[in-house]
Amino acid sequence: MKGYWLIIGKEISDQEAQREYGKLWKPIGEKYNARINPLEVPPALKEARDAHRVTIVEFPSYELATACYDDPAYQEACRFALRASNRELLILKGELA
Repeated sequence: MKGYWLIIGKEISDQEAQREYGKLWKPIGEKYNARINPLEVPPALKEARDAHRVTIVEFPSYELATACYDDPAYQEACRFALRASNRELLILKGELA
C-alpha cells in the first residue's frame, strides 16, 4: 500500500531556506522514489485558517514514506523547510485513486 506525506503550510517567509530545501530534497526524493503532487487535479484548500499551500508527496509504500522522513539526510533538509515556513506534515497509508 502506498504512503503519502500531506504537507499543509503557511506562506513562505524565507525564500533562501526554501531554495536550499529544494536542492537537498531532490536526491532524497529520488532515493525514495517520491512523486510530488501526483494527482491530476491538485487538492483544494478549504477552511484553511492560516494555511496557504498543500503538497502531496507519494511514495511506493508507507514504509518508504516513513523511512524517508526518518532519514538523517531528510532531517537535515527539514531544518530548512521549517525555517522557510510554518507547516504541518502528516504521513498517510492508503490509495488516493
